[in-house]
Amino acid sequence: MQINHRIQKTAGELLLGILVFTLIISVMNATMFNVVLPAISKQFQLSPSQASWIITGYMIVYAIGSVTYGKLTDRYSLKNLLTFGLLLFAIGSVVGLVAIQYWMVIVGRIVQAAGASVIPAVAMIVPVRYFSPERRGRALGTVAIGYALGLALGPIIAGVVSSTWNWRALFVISLLSLLTLPMYRKYLDDEKGVARKMDFIGGSLLAGTVAVLLLALTKGNIWLAVAGAIFFIFFLVRIRYASAPFINPAIFRNKPFSFGLIITFVMIGISFAIPFITPQLLSSVNHLSPVFIGMVMLPSSLVAALLGRRGGKLADEKGNPFLMYIAAALLMIGFICLSSVVGMSPVFIAIFLIFGVLGQSFMQIAMSNTVSRTLSKEHIGIGMGLFSMITFISTAASTAALGKVLDFGTSTVRLNPIPQNSTTFVYSNIFLVLAILVVVIVAFYYVQFGRVAKMVKNEKMDSE
Repeated sequence: MQINHRIQKTAGELLLGILVFTLIISVMNATMFNVVLPAISKQFQLSPSQASWIITGYMIVYAIGSVTYGKLTDRYSLKNLLTFGLLLFAIGSVVGLVAIQYWMVIVGRIVQAAGASVIPAVAMIVPVRYFSPERRGRALGTVAIGYALGLALGPIIAGVVSSTWNWRALFVISLLSLLTLPMYRKYLDDEKGVARKMDFIGGSLLAGTVAVLLLALTKGNIWLAVAGAIFFIFFLVRIRYASAPFINPAIFRNKPFSFGLIITFVMIGISFAIPFITPQLLSSVNHLSPVFIGMVMLPSSLVAALLGRRGGKLADEKGNPFLMYIAAALLMIGFICLSSVVGMSPVFIAIFLIFGVLGQSFMQIAMSNTVSRTLSKEHIGIGMGLFSMITFISTAASTAALGKVLDFGTSTVRLNPIPQNSTTFVYSNIFLVLAILVVVIVAFYYVQFGRVAKMVKNEKMDSE
């Protein structure tokens, strides 16, 4: 028994290292093409709305795929799902690499997303399956390193590659994920859930809901939002009356899990403002090129990567609420300071981004660990798949909402008295409002999870 436990522990540590590399490639693949959209538009003579499908199409399929792979862990092993996903990811990369027409680029990106979406699902399940609750925070902290480095390196590499060679070379970088496949095949076990009948109708209705709502968010179309709501109603009816629903409604009767998803949705949306707004601020106000924007954002991501395991260790030793409060404090410091230095030297932006990005990383560790502990073993796959999907939808909603605010242009209202340049008021106001929202959501987190954790800790101390 002890030998088996040691073997599983070793396999878990090795898998985490492989996961970090795979996540770096996956996250870079999601962000690199933002930088080269102008080059692709010029080559194929596209309008901005046409070119945006390179991002929108990927985002829609990625969100749907993350929850679908989570559900498929009930029927198939992680080893086989990862093999299928990474091969599909590679096929999409090859299609994009040889694309001579725009529709081939879109097909390549969609096939990429259909394969790459297995990675966030597995990144959430491996720490839960291979690590005890007492060690899970460290594991999730290690996973966060991959996200942080992917976000840091994506814009820089895209800028260098597109200016040195051609934007198609970005598809070659995605092919590096195939290097991890033999190691996944070696160290992942063959464990799978109890095979159940697959509810394809329910899955299709969920996919339709996500796809249409994401389109409504990115396009700002009210009729698409109505269509998405109709899809969602049909989905709710389906999972309630189907004999083997795609998502068992019982998982939503788990109040801590449901509240965890709500808090995650809002907090991810708030923290995603940092990587979304900062490049636009540095471009429009400081007039920096994509490569220099990446350099300004690099230190914060490197610090988040270096301290990711430390954040997970804090969650294990002090509890998830403790890490959540630290994350909230870091986010508030970051937002308030960024609100005050907009329009100043990019050096100040780079310094205060460290607080915000580190807070974002710690928050994601705390929430993924919090949500995972609310789930039973039979609901781990679909539950963490839903967590990944909610995260992706939240980033889309945040992007759409913040984009609309920025569309209004300069603001005459100044909430923070420090900035003096009127062109920076809108950025300053957004950062300050987000700091206030962090306080509200953390208070909600304390009511739902913090008090319970404190009571459990006090009862444990009394019993000792």
